[in-house]
Amino acid sequence: MSQSKMELRITALERELEALKSKFEKIERDKEPWWKKRVGIFANDPAHEEAMRLGREWRKAQREDYDQE
Repeated sequence: MSQSKMELRITALERELEALKSKFEKIERDKEPWWKKRVGIFANDPAHEEAMRLGREWRKAQREDYDQE
């Protein structure tokens, strides 16, 4: 690889590294934990409610099967 191509690649990598570093610095400055931004995203969602209902039914059936053993 020629010297000029190598220098171009290094310059591109340095730019990309700076972009990544600035993204991480922004994340670190954010005082609110990531999970708090997700709280409530399924509120009043019928599909989520159905999934929770099915999960409860499945867990209940598993307990009943275990109790019969």
